[in-house]
Amino acid sequence: MELELRINGVIKSLDVAPNELLLNVLRREGYYSVKHGCDHGHCGACTVLIDGLPRPSCVMLAMQAAGATVTTVEGLGSLHRLHPLQETFIDAGAVHCGFCTPGMLLSAYALLQRNPNPSEEEIREALAGNLCRCTGYNRLVQAVQRAAALLRGEDIEPISIPDSGGRTRSWDLGRASLEPYEQTGTGVQRVQVMMGQPERQIDAIKLVTGKPAFADDCDLPGLLHARLLTSPHAHAIIREIDTTEARALPGVHAVLTYKDIPRIPSTSAGQPWPEPGPHDQYSLDHTVRYVGDRVAVVAAETADIAEQALKLIKVDYEPLPAVFDPRQALEPGAPRLHPEPESYGIYDANRNIASHVHFEQGDVERAFASAELIVEGEYVLPQSQHAALENHVAITYWDEDDRLVVRTSSEVPYHVRRIVAALTGLAPRRIRVIAPRVGGGFGGKHDLIVEDLCALLTLATDRPVRLEYSRVDEFRSSRVVPSQIIRLKTGLRRDGTIIANQMLVLVNAGAYGGQAASVSAGSGLNSLPLYPCPNLRYSAQAVYTNLPPAGAFRSNGALAGLFALESHMDEIARRLGMDPLALRRKNWLKEGEPLPFLSQAQARYESPIPQAGLASPYSAEVRLAHCGLPRCLQVVEEQLNWREKRRQGQSGPAQSGRIQRGVGIALAMHLPTSAQSLLSSATLKLNEDGSFNLLISLPENGNGSHTILAQIAAEVLGVRPEDILIHLPDTDSTPFDTSSDPSSSLYACVHAVRQAAEQVRQQLLSVAARLLKVPAESLSLADYQISAPGGKSLSLSQVALQALYGEQPTPISATSSWNAACNAPTFAAQGVEVEVDTATGATRVLKVVSAIDGGHIVNPVLAEGQIEGGIAQGLSYSLCEEMVYDQQGNLLTTDLNDYRIFSARDMPETSIVLMEGDGSDPFDIRDIGEIAIAAVAPALANAVADALGVRLRQLPLTPERILHALYVVRQQAARPA
Repeated sequence: MELELRINGVIKSLDVAPNELLLNVLRREGYYSVKHGCDHGHCGACTVLIDGLPRPSCVMLAMQAAGATVTTVEGLGSLHRLHPLQETFIDAGAVHCGFCTPGMLLSAYALLQRNPNPSEEEIREALAGNLCRCTGYNRLVQAVQRAAALLRGEDIEPISIPDSGGRTRSWDLGRASLEPYEQTGTGVQRVQVMMGQPERQIDAIKLVTGKPAFADDCDLPGLLHARLLTSPHAHAIIREIDTTEARALPGVHAVLTYKDIPRIPSTSAGQPWPEPGPHDQYSLDHTVRYVGDRVAVVAAETADIAEQALKLIKVDYEPLPAVFDPRQALEPGAPRLHPEPESYGIYDANRNIASHVHFEQGDVERAFASAELIVEGEYVLPQSQHAALENHVAITYWDEDDRLVVRTSSEVPYHVRRIVAALTGLAPRRIRVIAPRVGGGFGGKHDLIVEDLCALLTLATDRPVRLEYSRVDEFRSSRVVPSQIIRLKTGLRRDGTIIANQMLVLVNAGAYGGQAASVSAGSGLNSLPLYPCPNLRYSAQAVYTNLPPAGAFRSNGALAGLFALESHMDEIARRLGMDPLALRRKNWLKEGEPLPFLSQAQARYESPIPQAGLASPYSAEVRLAHCGLPRCLQVVEEQLNWREKRRQGQSGPAQSGRIQRGVGIALAMHLPTSAQSLLSSATLKLNEDGSFNLLISLPENGNGSHTILAQIAAEVLGVRPEDILIHLPDTDSTPFDTSSDPSSSLYACVHAVRQAAEQVRQQLLSVAARLLKVPAESLSLADYQISAPGGKSLSLSQVALQALYGEQPTPISATSSWNAACNAPTFAAQGVEVEVDTATGATRVLKVVSAIDGGHIVNPVLAEGQIEGGIAQGLSYSLCEEMVYDQQGNLLTTDLNDYRIFSARDMPETSIVLMEGDGSDPFDIRDIGEIAIAAVAPALANAVADALGVRLRQLPLTPERILHALYVVRQQAARPA
């Protein structure tokens, strides 16, 4: 059918199908700012303006827009003239991964068109239909307020950021000075210019104008569309599968089942070889192990034809007994999920144990026997979803050299290449993996989810193939944040000294154990070392169940371990009648002390895979050189007004008043807990105009890592960050990187980039020295100039031209690698103030204070944005996120309406303090994105306990659980003594 649309002021005549969605039509026409996020109009990523009003295009037929004016973000501004909203989004640090940004901008634009002076509440309400998993919303609100002021003709104040002393610094973004380096001999200079400046994200303009940036933002001639058939059973054998009718459907090019591909045991976990987890997965298998498991995959000319083909596949299942609780899965007689002989690396298949992690020091049992007080508790964490707005997507095709190209929304491109090579039989040299900007990951994109099937379809059809998960697929068939049951036992003296600590963990690994070992280890390594004592034991089992497989998650286990430990510390303090902060100060890790577990020979991943049970990368005793916990806790204690507001551990709610208030504080630490060290590489080369190309394989997922790396390279080379052109990960051109986490791996990449930049700097000075006929040691490099004593100088472009085309051509480039076997831990304290409605059980968060000891802060705006996003995700996880199943293993929360995450209207006031060191090491770059979420849950739980006098040990803290806890307390109080 012919449809006439006015898109961004241009009338277009389009041929559309009667049932075609407006979202698909717009993307087909090249309006890539309109994103596919949820299929149900819940997330706002597909927002467009229809006659000036924001509408979700994923639930609107294109024909419904006939005669209307459609506005996308491409029509809001341009690369050459940004709209004030686009400017303020960039300057306020409101652009992170950028996937939700176009929809946010359009909703904000519509608001300001009808209300030029909105209140904060009105802004939050206008943005509530646009979900964001990265920012925490407060910077988005700030950006809209600043844009509204500009549009009213008012002046706006510079951005202010609090430092470690609680003072604020004002920043006029984009106006950092370029002062010369201090001369330190041989041309090596002390950093002092770009680092520490709140530079704009280097690709922010592209993101706010809707330019193609993500894996799915492309089109290829002859592209086939793939759809996945999944299991309706939690556990079953496929007795027979008939694809005859599906293959015969016109437009279908391939239907693959387990009969059509090799049976190769593998892991989906994007981890360095040899992977510590088991090889217990198959691209397609004759056994399905959870509702949503893979059964068949179809490639067809259109998505509609592929969907029709799925309905024509006939599958005869033999249902098997299923188990969903890890405790039941361990019992004798429980259904075995992996009896197949081909799988390997499983710790104990007979008992459904995917992996086992055990760390121990001292004599724990003897210490418990001598303890004056024993405190025990069990804590339960839910299964949840990463809920990144960009769904998993891959596009595969043959290039002109007959090589398979995999374009994917993955954070682990080199691991994708290695695993796809094994599953397709292609040599790695015949596979090229391209990983564009990632639209949010949080650990969910550390696994291969669609890449192998997409590649197998291209091999079967010789055509480009696109396979994207729907939002329902993301919930049912992707990776999940695993549920955990944590039992803590602590032995103490009466004065509060901890003499023994034991943490026993059951991780629900789901159907496959790819990430089980690393997740299991992280819960202990990122919690128990906070309070070192002579006798420590950590034991974790990741147990198979018939639920979706566990994946990695932000903080790498710290969130789970710290929820248990920091809740437990408050319970210990109550038993002792001791101030909770005094208890922490008495026992916490101190400077000069060894980090528990890390240097222990028995601290290992116990894996049956040869070479995979690697010792900790901390091979020698590691003593803590710096610990910012005292400063962090002091700041949070003061800003939360802890002493005045705390109820001093009273039992039960106050005698009167429906609304009860409380405050809670928790501590956090974060260590890289991979069994292998982190290796990162960087290549830097000079262009004729004096700019530089930086090639790295560290993904950009919205944490600002590429901007930070550009700042560091610019610092060394005397230019601006925009003069550093960063190439996104591409296994053909960007150097090798073991990255499985852009936040933790940033430390290694920082040093690789620094070393490469220093080598290029030396090469530049050598060429300039020859041209100026002076010693290289006498030269300085700053502000695009290489200067010699006496006033002689050359511009970088002059040196570049002479180096490349002069009498003695010397192409200038360098490649450097950095093996980060051990980097400093990050510390934090977080505090929460809440009010709880004892009639409804509803919890309202009033304020969150977060102080983070993050080493040298390269970009304070990006750092604060990461922390705020972590706070939002932590609150959402703690209050409302939980995947709920029926008794047959069917997921009941399959969209972003039933599975609720925080929106702009939910976010409380936040106070963020960045605790920097003494500046002695300008490259002391630590992980901020991971720790930002780590202590939110226990701080919130402690605040609720303070408000109610009732301890809840299971997340999320829903109104139902709170009301039940209050009911139990009242029933106990009513019993006769």
